[in-house]
This record gives sequence, structure tokens and C-alpha cells, in this order.
Amino acid sequence: MLNPQNQREPLKLLQSKGNKHLTKQEIAEREASEVHAPADKIKAPDCLTTEQKREFTKIAKQLVDLEIMSNLDCDTLARYLIAKAEYIRCSAMLAKIPFHPDVIDLRKKTSNMASNAEYQCRQNARELGLTISSRCNLVVPKADKPPVNKFERFGGGLA
Repeated sequence: MLNPQNQREPLKLLQSKGNKHLTKQEIAEREASEVHAPADKIKAPDCLTTEQKREFTKIAKQLVDLEIMSNLDCDTLARYLIAKAEYIRCSAMLAKIPFHPDVIDLRKKTSNMASNAEYQCRQNARELGLTISSRCNLVVPKADKPPVNKFERFGGGLA
């Protein structure tokens, strides 16, 4: 697994930062080697309930608008919604179980189930960019204008 500091940054991100100057050949090579998955067949899987499918469509539209979701992410979003529903269900069950020594084992098992569902939900949310910190890592800033040549202020070179 790659170390996050050694991961290759997308070309758009490098260009928007403006602190690395690439030749036209390097730009062409990077563009050719970057993976771009299509986002034209995003559909909620059949394993979701009607309510989950509505939420899938809503979240998927937002992620596609941010240009961070593709066809390959449908299962991850479905897993997120299933884990979220499981967490809500376990939390509701836990709220109904009284604090009593006779049911301590039941509370512990239900609490563990809720904790596992919450962990799965959080992991999938992170992968999809549904958390603030993960969005900061996923969203590639768009360059408004090409980087300025720092030597232009000197009159364009030799006269």
C-alpha cells in the first residue's frame, strides 16, 4: 500500500497548485495514464429498500455533481446506506433496553452490533467523500486560469 505522502496527485490538482512545472510531454503522459471512470450508469442496487433507493439517488446526484462518483461506486454507496440503516435500527433497539442487571448481556450485544454498523457506515462514508475531512482529500480544485509565469513581470525576457 502506498504511503499517502508518496501518492501521485492528479494532473488537475498539480496544475491548480502551480508549483510544479511539467513539460507538454509530461502532461500528455499523465493525462494518458490517469484513470477516468464514467458516471453514466449510476443506478441503485436492487438490494436496497425503496426509501434507501431514494436516498441513494439523492446522494449519488450530489456526488456526481462534485465529480467524485462513478459507476464503480454504486456498491459502496449501497453498503453505506445499509450500514446506516443497521446502525439506526440497533440504536433504536438499544434505547428500548433498560439498564438492568438481568439484560446486561443483551445491552452489550446490541451495543456491539450498533458499534460495528457505525464503523462500517463511517468507513464507507469516508470512501465516498461524505465526511468533511475526506472531501478535502477527494475534491480536486479546478484551475480558474492557467498558472502565471513568474518571469513575465520582468518584461518577457531579453530585448
